[in-house]
Formats: sequence, structure tokens, C-alpha cells
Amino acid sequence: MPALQGPSGPTAQAQAGTNKRALPSRTARHTWDWPSASCALTRRTERRTQGTPKQQKPPQTTFPRVPSPRRLPAPHMTAAGRAMAEAAEKEDESEEEPKLKYERLSNGVTEILQKDAASCMTVHEKFLALGTHYGKVYLLDVQGNITQKFDVSPVKINQISLDESGEHMGVCSEDGKVQVFGLYSAEEFHETFDCPIKIVAVHPHFVRSHFKQFVTGGKKLLLYERGWMNRWKPSVLHEGEGNIRNIKWRGHLIAWANNMGVKILDMISKQRITNVPRDDISLRPDMYPCSLCWKDNLTLIIGWGNSVKICSVKERHASEMRDLPNRYVEIVFQFDTEFYISGLAPLCDQLVILSYVKEILEKTEVECCARPRLDIVQPLPESCEEISSDALTVRGFQENECRDYHLEYSEGESLFYIISPRDVVVAKERDQDDHIDWLLEKKKYEEALMAAEISQKTIKKHKILDIGLAYINHLVEKGEYDLAARKCQKILGKNTELWEFEVYKFKEIGQLKAISRYLPRRDPVLKPLIYEMVLHEFLESDYEGFATLIKEWPGDLYNNTIIVQAVVDHLKKDPQNRTLLRTLAELYTYDQRYGRALEIYLTLRHKDVFQLIHKHNLFSSIKDKIVLLMDFDSEKAVDMLLDNEDKISIDRVVEELENRPELQHVYLHKLFKRDHHKGQRYHEKQISLYAEYDRPNLLPFLRDSTHCPLEKALEICQQRNFVEETVYLLSRMGNSRSALKMIMEELQDVDKAIEFAKEQDDGELWEDLILYSIDKPPFITGLLNNIGTHVDPILLIHRIKEGMEIPNLRDSLVKILQDYNLQILLREGCKKILVADSLSLLKKMHRTQMKGVLVDEENICESCLSPILPSDASKSFNVVVFHCRHMFHKECLPVSNTVSSVQFCNICSAKHRGPGSAILEMKK
Repeated sequence: MPALQGPSGPTAQAQAGTNKRALPSRTARHTWDWPSASCALTRRTERRTQGTPKQQKPPQTTFPRVPSPRRLPAPHMTAAGRAMAEAAEKEDESEEEPKLKYERLSNGVTEILQKDAASCMTVHEKFLALGTHYGKVYLLDVQGNITQKFDVSPVKINQISLDESGEHMGVCSEDGKVQVFGLYSAEEFHETFDCPIKIVAVHPHFVRSHFKQFVTGGKKLLLYERGWMNRWKPSVLHEGEGNIRNIKWRGHLIAWANNMGVKILDMISKQRITNVPRDDISLRPDMYPCSLCWKDNLTLIIGWGNSVKICSVKERHASEMRDLPNRYVEIVFQFDTEFYISGLAPLCDQLVILSYVKEILEKTEVECCARPRLDIVQPLPESCEEISSDALTVRGFQENECRDYHLEYSEGESLFYIISPRDVVVAKERDQDDHIDWLLEKKKYEEALMAAEISQKTIKKHKILDIGLAYINHLVEKGEYDLAARKCQKILGKNTELWEFEVYKFKEIGQLKAISRYLPRRDPVLKPLIYEMVLHEFLESDYEGFATLIKEWPGDLYNNTIIVQAVVDHLKKDPQNRTLLRTLAELYTYDQRYGRALEIYLTLRHKDVFQLIHKHNLFSSIKDKIVLLMDFDSEKAVDMLLDNEDKISIDRVVEELENRPELQHVYLHKLFKRDHHKGQRYHEKQISLYAEYDRPNLLPFLRDSTHCPLEKALEICQQRNFVEETVYLLSRMGNSRSALKMIMEELQDVDKAIEFAKEQDDGELWEDLILYSIDKPPFITGLLNNIGTHVDPILLIHRIKEGMEIPNLRDSLVKILQDYNLQILLREGCKKILVADSLSLLKKMHRTQMKGVLVDEENICESCLSPILPSDASKSFNVVVFHCRHMFHKECLPVSNTVSSVQFCNICSAKHRGPGSAILEMKK
């Protein structure tokens, strides 16, 4: 069969050129190493030396991250470039977390590779198939245990292919043998070619009868199909471009690579739909083979040399088809890497790239093979970003070539297998346990604790408590004692044993003060010894801190008697220490020895003394301490005493304050302000107290008190010459004329005299005031200005002597006239208002009286008490309805003897409510 033709290469190449990007040049961020005799994965610290880097055997469970040796990309790095790469490498290593974790596939694989070398491997979700240089094929479980062995050929196995069901296998070897057989059936195909067969691929759905197809790649791409009588029919799909070294079959599309480039065949139309030429033709295709993988049914990823291309298979529009295939390929993304690509695999929307690396030894400057590198790359619209980069220490990496490495992957579990002749390494995405391991390794305990709390249901290796304890120890080692103590609250929770352990640890390092603020006080409660130990630490060095703890901590946390004795012992050395005295009072309060506490509070004049009395009802203890309380804070003391009269009587308080009249006055004054009658027996005493200590409140007291002896008060006021108070008392006792005389003679205040006369509203007082003022021009002026509204000014003006000079007489007379005019205007205004209101009410009454009145069968005559309406509607009747709503038969009303015809309601007239005239007369 002639080879099928497809579109020429230059079109695809041109498309790739427009999207080509370069991956930033960087060295690996992590180097991963495994002990030669152990299957457990560890990372090691390495140092560059002349020759092969020296290995150090690490602890089995630790993973120290180490700097990678310098890598030599093609072309070679300059010295400046190497220095920059190393600096960037160190910076990245210090902070960036690995994306993947690695472990060596051991058990049966270790046994196989001790005697043989791996040449290829294929991954199925149920098992692994490993081919060796000695022509063996091993089926392995996911732990590397051998489940089945096939002796296929005496020479190297080049490729193993499995269908999606994992029930059929295709194998090809270097001696030209091709075998396709069922793992669980007798179905088998054998063929031997005259040239090495590098690749074989069975149909993904080979298990189905109508998909019994596979392809082989040597110098030709051959398609074998099972036809009539179960015979296999070969057909040539492509030839003439050198050996075919890689084939990937996905759905109805087959992609293969030969010496010239990559082709894709559509099995439905049997048409080749693209040709993607290789970029670097200087590289030998047998030494640097092409890597292919399908990300999905329509996306092919190509890696060759140091170039990566992502190709998308698309449907061609019907108008563009003509003689062209109905599908075409577009290179949607392309970039170059530093190193040569040995394998590719998809990881969600990212790429996993296995690279072959060379390095230059520092001393000899000799080029040698370095550790292979596994990178994760994120393609972006305008660039690509390196997510992770790890250097892998596989066995025998110094002798390996690019073609010796292979990358296979399990799609369902994100497992990646790195195959080399002497080693098989499994890479998998790191889980939350691995993330926490890395954080702990970097001493990022806060982040590790947070990550463990968020994922506590999924993590298996770690416990939140263990991480928290490690965090506390780390903070203590750093000297961050306060932060470490604060974290104890969250981390230790209700675990009393751990709390006590941490407290003793803080005591050993002399930091009990740091943890004191965070000790639990309720749920849980630690042993009393713990709290006492902390209190003694403060008592020895920090009285204020000790007092703060006593105030904040509940008294039942520790043995109060022990602490009281310790404070008493310290007070012997410093008896006037107010802090210790205040603290001792609080301790006595906790111990319910309130009397002692009260004595200390009163001695210290402490503000909490009143709270203590109220809270514990200590009124019986303060009956003889009232003076002390008043001296400390008279306002609070008086309020407390008045609020608790039932516990400390007024008489007892007055008696206790007998020798302190100023305090007695404060108490009695506030008592009088609360209730004018409660302390009436002390009102006589209060006159002297007010006169002595509080004269401004004496006159209000005299006015408000109804139990004050006026004669005694008058005597005291006259003795002390209290004019205003005397005037008030005289007027209250009925001696208004003497009071007025005292105002005029003693105070010489005409305004006050006039005000007094106004208050008394007595004509004789006004006469006395006029007589007293008639020979005093200033007084006359005052009277003229203020008398007009109370007394006829003519009485004063007629008595003024001729020729007397009166200050501001004109102004006074003008004011009198103005006041008179104002009175006239006010009267006229009032008259107008009264007339308007009367007219309005009259109209309203008239409207009301004009309204009709309902008369029905229920109404009765107020005189004869019979129904107002006759039972026989045909009879005539006369009814009179008055405005007061009383109704009468007309004949029941008395005959009027007056000339006027107006009648009045007999009932209303009899009740003296005024006569109501008839408003309605009904006739029929």
C-alpha cells in the first residue's frame, strides 16, 4: 500500500514560529537523593567536589533540601551566567516548596535491576509492565512486586504497549520480534522482522472485536488489522523518512515521530493531517528521541531536543476542505527549555518535563552527565512559568544518556514514573502531610499549625498537638517567651498534664512571669501548687505584678492561707508598702475575713471600701467608723448611709458625727434634700449648722422646712446679722412692715423693697414704702419705674414736694405713660378677643340649635310619661321638643300667662339649669 500523503511541513513550522517562547533559564530548585541500600526516599546535602559528588547518608525520615550542581545547557553557560543561576538557586531553595515528592520503586524492581537494566515501562491503573535489556517483561503491582514474568527475547525490549482495559499487551524488541497477546486469554500474534522494531502500539480499545489493530515502527509504519479467518493483514501507513522511534495512539488519531518530524494520522479517513518538522536537525534522533503524549483526544504535546510544542487537532470548515483532510493541526503553544527533553506528561493544565542534564565539574571543568531534572511548567498566554524544578539522584545517572530516560504517567492518580536503566522513581503530588513536613523543616511552625488545623480530617502523619508543642519549643529556643506562652492557650487547650509540664519548663528557664497571664483559670484548673509557684515568683520580685494576679485570679485557684502568710512575712520587712497592704486586703476578702480587709482599706483610704461594704453587708462593722468613711469620701459615705437607713439609723449617724459638726451638716443637708420630713427633729440643729458652714443654703432651708422653729431661727439670723434671712423670717411671722423697714434701712435696696411689696400684695405696705421714699429721690425714681402696674402712680406724684430734684424724672414719667398706654391697649385687645369669641360661639350655638331632632316610638313625654308618638298614626298630635332634648305633648305643657309665646322646659327650669326654649313644634 502506498504511503498516505498529508500537508507539507513548512505550514506547521510557520505556525509554530509565531507562538514560540523560551522557558526562563534556571537551575533546579531541589535535589532529591536516595540511599543506595534503602528503598525509602530521602534528600541529602551535597558538596561539589572534583569528580562525582560525594553522597552522605541522611536519617531515613528527613528530607533536607540541597542546592543543585551547576547545569550545562546547550549552548554552554558563561561564568557570569553560572553565578547568577547559583544565586537564584539559593534564593529559591530557601523559600519555595517542592511540588512533587519522590520514592524509589523497590521490592521486585530492586531485585530485577540488580541483575538486569530497565529499557522501557508502561503504566496501567492496575499494574506496571517493565521491559529489560535482557529481553524480559515483568508485570508489577504498584509497590513494585513481581506478579508475572515473560521471556520475550534474548535482547533489549524496546517498547511495551497496553490497551485501555489492560488485558492485551504488545511487545517489540531489538531483534525485530513483535508480539501481541492477551494477558488473560490465549489470543496471540507473533512476527519477526529483518530490522529492529523500535515501537509498537495496540489500539486503545483492542479488547473489542472490531478494533483488533496495532501498529509497529521500524523503517516503516505498519498497521496490522485482523480480518477474515482471524488473519492479520498488514498495510504500510508511512515510510521513507528513517526509523520510526515513537508512536502514541489516542482515540482515532495516531501520532508518530521519525527522523524528519512528527505526523498525525486520522484513522477514520485514513489521511495524514499534519507534519510537524523537528527544529534542531543537528541532534541525532537515536540519541535524543522525540517524546510524545496526548493530553486529551485532540491535544498532542511534542518534546524534541530542547523544544516543546502543544498541538491542537481541529475540524476544518466545509468551505475550506476541497481536496484537504477534514481535520488540521494548529501549534497553539511552543517554548524552549534549557535542557534536552527525555519525557513529557500532562498535569491538569500544567506540563511535567523530564530533562537530560549535563554539568561541568568546578575543578576539572570536564563535562559529565548530571542528575536528570523533573520540571513542572505552567503555559501562559504570553509566556510560561516554571512552577517546580527538582534534580533526581537516580542510580548510575553519571553513565546515562538522554535516550536512557523515560517518563510514564498514570492519568487517574497523577503518578509519574521516571525510568532509567538502574532505577525507577515514582513522583506524586505532595499532600497536606508533605506540605506540613516542609513547613516544619523550614521552621514555619505557625503556618504548619494553621495548615494542620484546616486539614485535620485529611492529614494522617501529623497531629495538631505535636506540631503545636514543637512550635512552643521553637519559640522558647528563640527567646520569644511571651509569644510561646500565648500560644500555650491555643495549643494546650484543656490538657492539664501538658499545661503543668510547660509551666515547669518555663520555671526552669526563669520565665514564669511570661506564662502567668495565660494560665487557665476555669476549665481546666491546674493544681494549686502551680498557681502558688507563680505567685511566689512575683512576690519575690514584682509586687505590682503580684497584686495584678491576685486581682485577676479567682481565690479558689490557690491555697489562700499560704499566700496570706507569705504576704504577712513580706510586710514585716516593709510594713508601709501600700501595694502589699491592698493585696492583703483582697486576700482577706477572698478568705471572708471582711473585718480585717475593711480595716486595711480604711487605713489606705482605698476606693473599694464602699464596694466591699455593700457587697458583703458590713454595715454592722462600720457603725464606729463613720467618721473615717466621711473623712475619706464624704459624698459616697453619705449616699451609702442614706441608702441603708434600715441598717444604720439616722440617730446613730448624727450621734457618731457629734464631734464633727461640719460632717454632721453634710449628712443632714443631704438627708433634707432627699426628704424634708425624715430629719425634722434635727431641723433646729440644722439652723446653726447652715449658719456656720453653709449660709447660701440657709434661706432655701428656711423656706422649705415646715418644722423649723421660727423664733430660734430669727434669733440666730439677727445675731449673725443675716438680713435676707431675717426679712424672710419676719415676713413669715406676719411682721411684714418690720421686714420692709429692714430692707429699706439695712439693705437700702428699693428694687428688693418693691419686689417684697409685690410678693405681699398689701396696700398698707405700699403706703409705708411711699412714705419712706418720699424724701429720697433715688427711691422715688425706683418707685416711678416699677409702681405703675400695682399702684396708681398719682398717689406718689401728688406727694412729691415742689422743687425736689429727682434723677431721671422725665424718663420715669414717660415710662409711666407708656405703661398706662400699654394697659389700655391690652384691655382693648382683650375686649376684641372676647367679642370675637362670643360671636363665634353664638353662631355655633345657632347652627347647633337649627339641626333637626330625631323623634321615634321610644321617646316619651317628660310630663305624662306616655309615648311621644300616638299608636294610631292616623290621629293628629302636637309635640314640643326643647333644645335640651326634653319632649312634651303640647297639651301637657302649662298654659303661659305671659304675652310672649316662648315656652321653657319645666324640668330644666326646676333644676336651675336655665330655661330651655322650645326649638321644634310638631303637629299632625
